[in-house]
Amino acid sequence: MGTSRKLLPVTIVVLTFLITSSYQATTQPDKPLMKAVVIHAYGGPEVLKLENVPRPEPKEDEILIRVVAASINPVDVAIRKGYLAELIGNKFPFILGMDAAGVVEKTGTKINKFKVGDSVYAFFTLTDEGGYAQYVVAKESEAATKPKEVTYAQAAAVPAAGSTAWQVLIETAKLSAGQTVLIHGGSGGVGHLAIQIAKALGAKVIATASTANQDFIKRMGADVAVDYTKTKFEEVAKDVDVVLDMVGGDTLKRSYGVVKKGGIIVSIVDEVDQKEVDARGIRGVEFRASPKASVLEDLTRLIDAKKITPIVSQTFPLSEVARVQEQISTRHTRGKIVFQVADEPKG
Repeated sequence: MGTSRKLLPVTIVVLTFLITSSYQATTQPDKPLMKAVVIHAYGGPEVLKLENVPRPEPKEDEILIRVVAASINPVDVAIRKGYLAELIGNKFPFILGMDAAGVVEKTGTKINKFKVGDSVYAFFTLTDEGGYAQYVVAKESEAATKPKEVTYAQAAAVPAAGSTAWQVLIETAKLSAGQTVLIHGGSGGVGHLAIQIAKALGAKVIATASTANQDFIKRMGADVAVDYTKTKFEEVAKDVDVVLDMVGGDTLKRSYGVVKKGGIIVSIVDEVDQKEVDARGIRGVEFRASPKASVLEDLTRLIDAKKITPIVSQTFPLSEVARVQEQISTRHTRGKIVFQVADEPKG
């Protein structure tokens, strides 16, 4: 009994230490925290949660970006609803966001292209994402130096939308000077950049938009602006070399007939009817862009040469994510909507 009494105070001290250590481990995470928009399941806007989560740590081939601004894309809504679950899987919790602009906070040991303090913008893969957050990691193949001639908010509007427009027009359609391109949805995120890229190439641009956006697409460089609420585009566009479709449905079906033989129609929102394209002697492609640092570098050059100006129609804090996703899902956004995650760095 004497030995047991002597051990009792020691046992209490040990148990107290273990309980205290366990509590501290759960309340004081090893990683610093950040705010991010997280989904824990697919569903409606209610699944979007602004939470404190562990800040990511860059792997040896990654950079950690302190996000200043992040872009909102229609694909974010599709992902949240579960439409791309077959590609992404069910790896929850999941941080949305295809692209962002910010400052390099930390670099992995194998990073040569960037250093801490560099201003960058990046386009993330569908399976990783992470832009709706205060910090995000990216590989060198997904990032490039931010254009100097625009703000971080404007830069954040470019990676996914600009890469889509560039890869469709230049890499897929091989658009060249003197050719004609028809761009459906010319006032949107991809559309307004596609108009400017096509004009920089020396192509003739026919673009469709609503009545309210006619002046806007003309300012972007459209040679012919078509108000789809008043005029059938088939009456204006004939024998075009390239169609970039961002509307789908009936608009896509009606577009096959305006492409000249040997031309191409590319849709980023719908399936192309292979029988139609074969019968007309044209090509048809369903397209989804992928991150390429080289494309971002080309876009940077065009922006800094003032050949492209990304248009941000609205900025919001991350806390407004549900409202913003509802707006982007209407498909009537002029230019881009951007999250202002942090203040714009000075200088």
